[in-house]
Amino acid sequence: MKVEQNISRLKYLLTLYKMTVDELLLLISEGLKNPLTKDDVLAKEINVSYLKRIDKVFNKGLHYYLDPKSPEVSLDASIFFRKTRFGTDLNYGAKKIVNQFEEFKISLSAISKLSELNIERTLPVFTIHQDPKAVASQIRKELYPDFNPIPKEFLRALISTLGEKNILVFEFVETWNKKEKSNIDGFFLNPNVIVLKRQQSSFRREIFTLVHELGHYLINEEEIEQSDISNLANTKLSAIERWCNDFAYHFLSGEFDKAFEKIDKTDASNDYHHDLIEIISKETHLSQIALYTRLLFQKKITQSNYNTIKADFDEKYRIRQEEQEKQKELDKQAGNKNEGRAPKPMNSPLLVSTIQTAFYEGIMNEYDVCKTLNISPDKLDKYLQ
Repeated sequence: MKVEQNISRLKYLLTLYKMTVDELLLLISEGLKNPLTKDDVLAKEINVSYLKRIDKVFNKGLHYYLDPKSPEVSLDASIFFRKTRFGTDLNYGAKKIVNQFEEFKISLSAISKLSELNIERTLPVFTIHQDPKAVASQIRKELYPDFNPIPKEFLRALISTLGEKNILVFEFVETWNKKEKSNIDGFFLNPNVIVLKRQQSSFRREIFTLVHELGHYLINEEEIEQSDISNLANTKLSAIERWCNDFAYHFLSGEFDKAFEKIDKTDASNDYHHDLIEIISKETHLSQIALYTRLLFQKKITQSNYNTIKADFDEKYRIRQEEQEKQKELDKQAGNKNEGRAPKPMNSPLLVSTIQTAFYEGIMNEYDVCKTLNISPDKLDKYLQ
């Protein structure tokens, strides 16, 4: 069966994803004895089975390609039209995630306007010429939540606090068996959206990513990137990335920076200040390796000693991963119903309140609310009281 497609829509997606026709053909021909050709996919009439293969790549729904209206390439439509270079060489999985949240952001903006909600920026715009420590001190007074020693709960509280200042924070979860995993940890989209990848192995890493992206929000510089602890010691970082890293460190360390700055030479003779580093980590949610990496940047520890410490942390992480995998297998054998389920992303209270208002105003129905908040219908009463 063939249908008439709007080829301009497919070409728009190729432009959006910076993808050539040949690259698309390679993706959609997987598993076929006879690979698809340009004539197969760029014809005015296209086989529905081919269109389904194309949509497995872009996830737009078949109706998208049949719509006679041609999409407009505009700066408002996507960060990929506003910016050409990013801190990470984005893979296909990353581009899909970014596009998904870009569209969600646009949808929420429309919902907010229809619901007459004001989600304008309330915090000032800073510049990288301002001292990141001074900015962090100022912003901590407005955004730092009550400290919770449990990293996951501190992250939840921080997301909630940011929502009070009209900053929307989203998480996305990638399951272990996802075919096209993204190579990013977080990004900031103008004017007020921060997106984080759920870090099952380390909520401290996710916390640092969130505050780093908050730095991008404060200086109003969009970015998509992968968090790399070693970058904290990278002297070749751009001025923007260095500023956001420094801001994140000072925002999280607060008064504990005084104790950290007193650390001088770090080596085996003083047990690498392990006890102090552990205390600072627990009281700030800065990971221990992040703190040691900052010491490396400050030349308070040699590269050789740093490598020794990092190797030790890596080994401990490997052992924890093995133990978790063994526990998963035991749960599976015991018939644990929760085993293998993907964790649900945290919902920002700002998102929830926006959706609630849209429902009460008649802009969204119950199905749309459940879909947007990723909840089952039996949990709806919890959100619509």
